[in-house]
Amino acid sequence: MAITYHTENGQTPSIKRRIVNQWIKSVAKVYDKEIGEITYIFCSEEQILDINKQYLNHDYYTDIITFDYSEGNVISGDIFISPDTIKSNAETLGAPYMEELHRILIHGILHLCGINDKGPGKREIMETNENEALSILSKEVYKSIK
Repeated sequence: MAITYHTENGQTPSIKRRIVNQWIKSVAKVYDKEIGEITYIFCSEEQILDINKQYLNHDYYTDIITFDYSEGNVISGDIFISPDTIKSNAETLGAPYMEELHRILIHGILHLCGINDKGPGKREIMETNENEALSILSKEVYKSIK
């Protein structure tokens, strides 16, 4: 199965794909999931707004939209990401851009693994899972430089 990265209207962020792909697989395994076909699509703020309006009836900007095509324990989906929104969010939060990018990359995977962030207390659960996943990434990076 495959994890692929595409860009529409812009430039693909600089991602260490081998490490990130291994990380994604490791995180999925935590939830007893396997990777199917995962497609990341990096797009403009305007494009993600259009997708949000057309498919979700939401009239606001967002950093990520995940379309889930998973079957059983095999996760698959299209994950639309706005790098410009991630950059703005990173600046607002005082976080490094790459950390926020990795948080959003895994946010989509966590949705595919069944973690929801809508509803009372759900956002906090998602953030906890994101933080745990980011700690796995640190271990993956460490293994790659050994």
